[in-house]
Amino acid sequence: MTGLWRNRWGRGITARSCRSGPQSKFECTGNPLNLKRSFIVKRFRHLTLIGLTGLLANVSYGGMDAGALDQKTAEKVHGGKSYSPYVNRSFPTRPYFGDTHLHTGFSMDAGAFGAKLTPRDAYRFARGEQVMASSGQPAKLARPLDFLVVSDHSDNMGMFPDLYAGKPNILADPVGKKWYQMIQNGQGPAAAMDLIGRFSQGTFPKALMYSPGTAPYKAAWQETIAAAEAYNEPGRFTAFIGYEWTSLVKGNNLHRNVIFRDNGDKASQVEPFTVYPPAGSDNPVDLWKWMQNYEDKTGGRVLAIPHNGNLSNGMMFPVEKAFGKRLNKEYVQQRAKWERLYEAAQTKGDGESHPYLSPNDEFADFETWDKTNLDGSVPKTKDMLAGEYVRSALKNGLKLEEKYGTNPYKFGMAGGSDAHTGLTAMEEENFFGKTTPQEPSPERIKGLFVNNKKTGVVVYDWEVGAASYTAVWAEENTRAALWDAMERKETYVTTGPRMVVRFFGGWDFVAADANTRNPADVGYVKGVPMGGDLQNAPQDTAPSFLVAALRDPIGANLDRIQIVKGWLDGKGELQEKVYDVAWSDQRTPGSDGKLPPVGSTVDLENATWTNTIGAPELIQVWQDPDFDPKLRAFYYVRVIEIPTPRWTAYDQKRFGVKAPENARLTIQERAYTSAIWYTPG
Repeated sequence: MTGLWRNRWGRGITARSCRSGPQSKFECTGNPLNLKRSFIVKRFRHLTLIGLTGLLANVSYGGMDAGALDQKTAEKVHGGKSYSPYVNRSFPTRPYFGDTHLHTGFSMDAGAFGAKLTPRDAYRFARGEQVMASSGQPAKLARPLDFLVVSDHSDNMGMFPDLYAGKPNILADPVGKKWYQMIQNGQGPAAAMDLIGRFSQGTFPKALMYSPGTAPYKAAWQETIAAAEAYNEPGRFTAFIGYEWTSLVKGNNLHRNVIFRDNGDKASQVEPFTVYPPAGSDNPVDLWKWMQNYEDKTGGRVLAIPHNGNLSNGMMFPVEKAFGKRLNKEYVQQRAKWERLYEAAQTKGDGESHPYLSPNDEFADFETWDKTNLDGSVPKTKDMLAGEYVRSALKNGLKLEEKYGTNPYKFGMAGGSDAHTGLTAMEEENFFGKTTPQEPSPERIKGLFVNNKKTGVVVYDWEVGAASYTAVWAEENTRAALWDAMERKETYVTTGPRMVVRFFGGWDFVAADANTRNPADVGYVKGVPMGGDLQNAPQDTAPSFLVAALRDPIGANLDRIQIVKGWLDGKGELQEKVYDVAWSDQRTPGSDGKLPPVGSTVDLENATWTNTIGAPELIQVWQDPDFDPKLRAFYYVRVIEIPTPRWTAYDQKRFGVKAPENARLTIQERAYTSAIWYTPG
């Protein structure tokens, strides 16, 4: 079929040509093209005129009126059902894209790195406005985001503006004076790494701590709230109130991003929970107690999203002990209650899986960071990896659930940039880096991000990734609706592109259910969405899944859709398997069951690619061929794009520089959905 297609996934009008294919019911060629604005405007004016004429004919001044169509006539014409298939539809019809993890100059490390943008600047940029970056160059997103959480660090919030200004209380301390002089001499990045190292190792000067209860700390927190209130516009853009609890255990990153459902009237009744004693703690258990106290005090709601765990050196997902204590029922219950989502990807590496943990998964080695902890003080060892990655945590959660009755790692997928620039610019061709020294320049491709001379750990700037965003299936773009969707885990993470992904699981899906322009209609009727649960398998029935993906309208075609399954087998061993369930270009799996690569159209010299391979959309019903109703399991979707230029390739082209020999120049962007869990009995 060729012609105009009104995409009811919520993406607008596109033009394309499609044909039937064996793995996707609609395999399409040609690029989705936005219809010319003049055409849309003319059609809109025409339809508006017709609509107003009909509307005015049926208006009574006491309110809206049904006109001459009574119930009896309607039932005769429509058989008791409305002609419109969308009447009384109450499920989410589009994903909202945003960043759950962004820092501004209010964070002490971001400020030391050179960030001068404020929370207000960050919200303006995310809403689509053009701003001036801290490096002195204009920046603007290709498309506005739908929401943003400014999550400046809890500890020392607001300290850096005073350090930069050389306030007397800062210069009175020898370390503060040293940092000030380093910044004035253009050594801000070195000052930042020293600051981070001292904080993580517990040697931060007490005289320089800006703590809750002090006037400068309160002023910074109140301005953070005021900025979110000023730029929150329900229905158009959501500015969440939040902060990042900054737990560092000897350099091992256990940060959590705390997100309020509430407005400023409730959030202003508290100040963020910090790390340093006596008021603070680096133990997440104490953060959860603070969260409970907040809800008890205000009647509000709050959740926490753990930072990508690949810099925790195995501490993010404990299975036996946490902070010297054995796990128990209270620990797993509290973690499951408060940490509903997990940050699966960000600038400091991808966290879905690792090739050591998933040796049979050819896509596991993606934007991998596996050298060290946050400050480079302790090199990584292989035994740490299982405590850092999503897939291992999801598997270990099944075993912990069997032992304690609650799965502490039954989290949904989220993504945040963790940019320390105030700019949530995670597009490969428009990447403004993680820190201000990594904002666009001819030098950044060869720079050093971590260089710990004591341990020899080196991380290069080119290893920093342009990622990521959270996609939320919500009924509307408001704090309440988005937060509620996060809590129920109806979310997925993308490494940058805004592809649309649907995932439903149930017992009754059939192949014909993929023959639809709106998979949600049948998905919500027959099953549960991503983040949901299946129980009590009907006799002789395996779960079936309806999965669909639509490419980013200004991005790359899709290579494939995969379903990742993890389970606890009959011997108590944890297992995993990756299934290719839908793919493009009429490929055929080999004798080993592996699907051949999609190929590549990337032109590195010009930093371009073409959509002459891959598919604009894929949709399929898949049933688990290896299902055992007695075994706990989870399933999540991974959607992979065709290869495209990485930000390093764009820098090569635009600045006329040569990337280091081992730098990655292409990327296959992807999305990961929240899982659907199966529990027997």
